Amino acid sequence: MSLAQFHYTSAPPGPDGSGFRFTAVTPGLPQPLLTEAEQLIGYESPGDASPAPTTDELASYPTAFSHSVLSDGSRLLARTVPTGTDHHGGWGNFHAHAVVLPPRTGLPGGVLPISAWNSPRWAATAPDSGTPAQLEGLPASGDLGRDVLVGFAASRAPWLAEFFAGVRALSEQASAPRIVLVERDSEAVARWIALAGAALPADRADRLTFTTYTRRPRLATQQIIGVLPQDASTEGLAGLGDRHRVHDCTGAPPARAAADDAWAEIAARVWLGRSPELFAEAAELPGGPLCAGALAVVALEAGVAVGSHGRTEVATWAQEHARDLDDARLHRMVEALRAPADDRTAAESLALTRLFTALSGKAPTETTTALGTLALTTAVQLPDPGVDLTELRDLPQEQLDALAAELTPELRAGIAADAGPDTGRPVELLRVAGVLGVDCADLLPGLADRLSRALLADPDTAYTPALHTMLDEHFELRIALLSRLDTLAAADPPAAARLLARTDLAFTGVQILPHLRMCAGTPWLPVPGGDRVTALHAALRACGISQHTDPLVLRTAVRLVWDGAAPSGSEARQMLDETGSDAHRTAGTWRALVDAALQAPADDPDAPDLAHDLLRCFPEELEPRVRAALVLLDFVKDLRSGRAASPWTDRTLALRADAEPLEPALLTTAFNALAHRLLSMDRPDGELYALIHSGDRGLLTAYTEVSRSERVRDRLGSSPTYVADCFIAWSSLPGANTAWDSARTTLLDKVLRPAVRALSAAEVASVEENLEGAGAHRAEEFRAWNRPGTLSRLSRRFGALGGGLGRRGGQ
Repeated sequence: MSLAQFHYTSAPPGPDGSGFRFTAVTPGLPQPLLTEAEQLIGYESPGDASPAPTTDELASYPTAFSHSVLSDGSRLLARTVPTGTDHHGGWGNFHAHAVVLPPRTGLPGGVLPISAWNSPRWAATAPDSGTPAQLEGLPASGDLGRDVLVGFAASRAPWLAEFFAGVRALSEQASAPRIVLVERDSEAVARWIALAGAALPADRADRLTFTTYTRRPRLATQQIIGVLPQDASTEGLAGLGDRHRVHDCTGAPPARAAADDAWAEIAARVWLGRSPELFAEAAELPGGPLCAGALAVVALEAGVAVGSHGRTEVATWAQEHARDLDDARLHRMVEALRAPADDRTAAESLALTRLFTALSGKAPTETTTALGTLALTTAVQLPDPGVDLTELRDLPQEQLDALAAELTPELRAGIAADAGPDTGRPVELLRVAGVLGVDCADLLPGLADRLSRALLADPDTAYTPALHTMLDEHFELRIALLSRLDTLAAADPPAAARLLARTDLAFTGVQILPHLRMCAGTPWLPVPGGDRVTALHAALRACGISQHTDPLVLRTAVRLVWDGAAPSGSEARQMLDETGSDAHRTAGTWRALVDAALQAPADDPDAPDLAHDLLRCFPEELEPRVRAALVLLDFVKDLRSGRAASPWTDRTLALRADAEPLEPALLTTAFNALAHRLLSMDRPDGELYALIHSGDRGLLTAYTEVSRSERVRDRLGSSPTYVADCFIAWSSLPGANTAWDSARTTLLDKVLRPAVRALSAAEVASVEENLEGAGAHRAEEFRAWNRPGTLSRLSRRFGALGGGLGRRGGQ
């Protein structure tokens, strides 16, 4: 059968005109087909082409060899080459020779379109007769022979896997991204296409469209497109988007010479293994076209290094098609899988174990024993939580014993190693040890400790399904783990409570586990503001043992109920009274009671009494700063009750200094209590002198604030004697220090003056009478200060350096 063909070039003037036109056409080719083909066979010379190229230069220019599908389903195989000047003397002439393959028809002999690259039957000029010569086929030139392609594949190793991934996608989906190959000559592009043709099934390779050269890759309709480096830069291939995959083989290799496509990865290894004939062999195996497992099987058996990914595909494929494989093939495959390898992965380990399960009882014992040995050895090196080791127990006992002797050191070392947050590896190794009968009882305490710490640190990550299953299966590990968790829960109850809330870890059985049981019952105070002491009792009841038997349960219960906060003064006193100091001392919860006193708000009425109790119950435990703070708080109790012996001010300030840094609320409590006593009329002689000369701004501020309280205001409004006492005190010792001057100005102007102005004339007279008793000058100072229009600065003149600052006798 002669192939339909045509020639297209720039022709001399004639009856049909001049310029580019069809110069020879097989009779019968329809004009619409020719019109469509005309758009596919044009040629643009390289951008750096000479305006008057020599014959050698023309020979060096790329050949545009293309395979395209036409709209009627027929295919066009064309070769276009430059020929130099046209018949008008202009540069840019070319000659295209093309054959048309009818729909569902290929080249004679079933050869692929790419095999016609540089075929000797391609013509460089049109026939003089105007009728194409008879063309029975397009025999190969030999330029794409096996050895040539093998060498070329080796030179393009970094790009192979990604290229084959793209080729596979093109063969399966019409919408897959086109492949753009940047090479320095079109022959390299032809070799790429030949690599793809050999790897694909024949029917898919026959439909692969391509062009080995174009200057307009954006406009090319073929699936594989060849481009020169200079056109790649001017065309801006980086902006082609998702519709194209660009492989620039003239620049630096890609950072990652692998693909996320198992078949493509193995196809690349087959070419690098110089074994392209394996593609045809794999096509005969079960699995369908482009089956990664089938290709990996023939490659592995042929000695091609397929890597861990490939071996995983082999094991998975064999598992899926075990019933279709004869004993000889299974044996060859297992022996190939057993070859030494240093790149095995957990996924490979899982696939090997699943293959063993599939073949157990169905394949010869020799084959399954060899496979089981490999699976167990790999499970030790690469434990995987998804591996089911049940069937491996059925290996011959002598084989298990031999493996145990070989693997025991590695197994025990792996179980004893600190794997950090990874709980999977040691747990899986323990499972393997169980299959092999390796005794690891002495390693369980250490393993339980590491697992417990990982669980408390990150329950969501550490509590894996594999660990859950192992705890159900391994009683000794479960006992050791829960015991260790109970111990650690005593040190960090919130972490244990978080673990039990986020997992289904249960502790039914004979173990007491008091701390875990309390943690499991959280929250013990479901309603904020509830009775926390009652909640404490409930938590202690849940632990199952007495706090006197294990005082640490008291600490756990306190931490769970108060969750890091300090108890109130009342709660702390109740806990101390009910439990006694010895239990709190042993449990360490006396610190929580101390915190309750030191951190109590200023209005907590129980804090001073609590401080007194703590000083009595824990004399040896209190450090000096804390002791001073509690003594100060205990002194507040005496100040409030009126039992405090003088000196008040000096003692308060001295204790404050010893207790630094003092809790702010406690300092407020102490200064307010002292201020109330200093504002009383029964203060000891000299206390106001001590207050004034201290110059302590904090204490003077507290004194001023208390003087503004409703209690003092009411007394100023009802007791002329008290008014006189305050006037004497607050007008005394001007200039003693800046802190006192500021305070006394505020006291006289903002506190005393409003109170005096609210008095009746008789009450003012009573004040003056009281002041007369302290000295006539006092009454005169008061009248001057109280005279309407008198400026507050006058108060700076008032007050002698003498008496009147102590308790006023008889008043």
